[in-house]
Amino acid sequence: MIERNDYLDELKKWKDKDLIKVITGIRRCGKSTLFELYINYLRKIGIPDDHIISLNLESPDYQFKDYKDLYDYVNEKIKDNDMYYVFLDEVQVVEQFEKAVDGLYIKKNVDEYITGSNAYLLSGELATFLAGRYIELKVFPLSFKEYANYFQQDGDERLHLKYVNNSSMPYALKLDDQDEIDKYLDAIYNTIIVKDIVTRRKISDTSVLKSLSEFMFSSIGNVLSVKKIADTLTSNGRNISVHTVETYLDSLVESFIFNKVSRYDIKGKQYLQTGEKYYATDVTMRYALLGRKYIDLGHILENVVYLELLRRGYKVYIGKVGDKEIDFIAENSVGITYYQVAYTVRDKDTLERELSVLDNINDHYPKFILTMDVDPEIDFNGIRKINVLDWLLEK
Repeated sequence: MIERNDYLDELKKWKDKDLIKVITGIRRCGKSTLFELYINYLRKIGIPDDHIISLNLESPDYQFKDYKDLYDYVNEKIKDNDMYYVFLDEVQVVEQFEKAVDGLYIKKNVDEYITGSNAYLLSGELATFLAGRYIELKVFPLSFKEYANYFQQDGDERLHLKYVNNSSMPYALKLDDQDEIDKYLDAIYNTIIVKDIVTRRKISDTSVLKSLSEFMFSSIGNVLSVKKIADTLTSNGRNISVHTVETYLDSLVESFIFNKVSRYDIKGKQYLQTGEKYYATDVTMRYALLGRKYIDLGHILENVVYLELLRRGYKVYIGKVGDKEIDFIAENSVGITYYQVAYTVRDKDTLERELSVLDNINDHYPKFILTMDVDPEIDFNGIRKINVLDWLLEK
């Protein structure tokens, strides 16, 4: 079992707090394993087994007719006034699950933890029911640092290539070759499509959804609009409306296959309505759909940096300053940091291009250029150029 210490520490911090702990993330990213790790911790500190109630609601062992059936099952196991720790894995499969979750929350001796593999979990009834009464912990596939720790290797370029070729999904580490990994990722993708998208959205033509997914995986890190996507797919023989693209794309984002990144005009100080970018939650899933004939290392590196910023708790935007683009504006409670990402800036023109974008920002927040170049760190009038692998291993 791979230790996910950052996530585990976060759960420990919220233990016994009067809030529902909602763990979200793409299927097979490690949410259930995180529950196991946390339950092991509870046992070590003396919580008896009969006060730990853990249900995987996709298991045939737990087939509940509705939310009341689920609530009654859990409630019957609560025998005294001591604290009970209730874990409901993939809770969204139970109809009107939010009523069961709310009912258990009301009980003063229940510390409740739930997982879901779809962002809809927190955009519908649950959010309405529990406004201000839950915290969300977003779980991602393995970071590069976790990957390096697992293999007990230095995080060098060779390991990074393995990381972006062999998947960051935890179970993929146990598979022997790329063919096995691609089949495994294809199976995850199809499970998401069937369980989290097609069934809920009542989609009849899955081939259009697959074409959209393939296009999005081939366009990681490109500026896109819904109309541009619809026009491209139509020109490729898929007659698809803007509305359908919007609906299907929302579903792919809700199921955590892709992450949508909005653009922000720094000079105009406003969010832009068009021209978003999309990054994959596991970049190697594209190989399961597209094959390995083309690997865009620059955009893949952007994808890795974007996910790491999310792991570190930042809100992330694409920046626009005049007619130039900043790869990432990362914002947290401390302030803002700007990042440009380039595989290499050894070429003078490339370096000047990346520097000129950051030079156009008229504030004093930190600015970085992240590259794969193995060079000493250099400071260009306050703009720091550092090796991206060193940065990924920092925390």
